Formats: sequence, structure tokens, C-alpha cells
Amino acid sequence: MGILVIQYQSAEESPLLLALNREERIDRPALSPRIQAGKPRVVCGIDSVSSGTWAGINQYGLFVAVVNTLKKNIPAKPRSRGLLCRDLLLTGNAEEAADIAVEELKKGTYAGCHFLCVDRSSGFAVHGGDEVDVVKLTPGLHTLSENRLNDPADVRQAFIHRQLTLQKIDSAISFFAVASRTFSRRANPAGKQGVIFSKGNAATVSSMMVSLTEKSQRSIMQYANGSPDMKTYDDMSALLRQVLSTERAAKAAAAAKEAKQKDNEDEIAIEND
Repeated sequence: MGILVIQYQSAEESPLLLALNREERIDRPALSPRIQAGKPRVVCGIDSVSSGTWAGINQYGLFVAVVNTLKKNIPAKPRSRGLLCRDLLLTGNAEEAADIAVEELKKGTYAGCHFLCVDRSSGFAVHGGDEVDVVKLTPGLHTLSENRLNDPADVRQAFIHRQLTLQKIDSAISFFAVASRTFSRRANPAGKQGVIFSKGNAATVSSMMVSLTEKSQRSIMQYANGSPDMKTYDDMSALLRQVLSTERAAKAAAAAKEAKQKDNEDEIAIEND
């Protein structure tokens, strides 16, 4: 499964603030986020079994995450949902990623899952249970789990929403402070609600927090390689900034090439006068 929260286009300088707990079988190995080979550049963790991912960000500032959900009719040999997540990270923007997710999920070749596809300009939740549909994100706070986006009947979603609206969240610092406490909270016998998941051989196995800013060199990524109530978050912002700087460098190179071409055209025009 998995559970996430996103504060979208409502915090100054950080149009995307996100926290995600991955929930998986505890004996299923995975690699921590790293920069993957190929283009566009992507930073994401890798599931060692299927070579897919549960969440990542590409050089265009596109964030994609997948959480599992229930589905009645599952194909005998479903394609890995994590591989589709990696496919979506090769697209240029959130709208394109969401369109492809809908198209792929309608083929019926995957087990149940929901996708979050979001960048600085637009965001979408793609529901892929028994029915496939897409919801466009509005500015503000949103939660997604094995249940649908902002499901009021989901007690964990409701708990997260309550915790992140008790105080004003207007920056990455305030978001990370509240989200790290919320996503590392385990339910207790007294009935206190928590977010950490544990059932049989499945549990919360990692956690990620991301801030994508207008200036890529201020973007932040933190990652706990294990349940965040047991493991601390490591700062992996350098990897994220390196990936995002790829697009900035490409735009600078294109602008320089265009300027040089214009100078050459101006020189030719002067010689012909």
C-alpha cells in the first residue's frame, strides 16, 4: 500500500510539499533513492524484485508516486505497477504522465493502484481500482492512500489532514516539522491514531519528504530507509538538486545557442547592408 500527503500550490516559494510512507512486505529488498541512468534524469528508489519504483522526481520537476489499492479482477500475470511509475517519470509534465497512466490502467494489465502525478503547474490523482478515473488537484492539502484522494472515511487520511491543519504551514521548514512527526507516529494500545502501518509480513518500510521550489537549488529531499519511527531522515537534497539542475543547464545552453544564432544573423544582415 502506501500513504501520502501533498500541500499543493499554497506555500510561498514551495508549490509542492509532499510526504510519503511506503508500505511493503518487509522481506522485499529495495535500493534507496539514487540518480538513474538514461534521459530524462530521474532520482528514485528501486524495488530490487521488479526494478520498478514507488516514487521519484525527474529533471523537469515532475513527481510521480504509486500506492496500491484493492481490485476485484487482477490479471494472472500483472505488469509491475512500479515499472509503470518509472515509465511515467520519463514524461515531460504531470498532465502527460496522468494521461498515460489512465491509458495504461484501462488496459487491465495491472493490479489495483493509484498514481499521483504532479509538477509545479498542475497535478492529478489517477485512481486505478475497479474503475479508472482522474482527479485534478486544486491548491491546498490533499491525501491519498489505498483509498481515494481525500477520502473522509479513511481514518489515517483524516488524521494526517487534521495534524497538518492545526497550524499554519507556509514553508518547507514548517511542513517538514509537522509531517515528520505525523508520518512517524505509530498507533498505540490506548487508541491513539497513527500513520505507521504494520500487519503480518507487511509494514512501513521507508519514508520520503520533498519540497520542490521555484528555484531548484533550494529544493529539498529527505529519506528514511526504514520506518520513520525507527530511522532518521537522511538529507538527499544534493541528488534532487543535481537532477533538477540538468533542466536548468539545458535551458541555459538552448538560450546561449539561440543568442549566438541571432548574433550571426545580425552580422550577416550588417554585411549585406
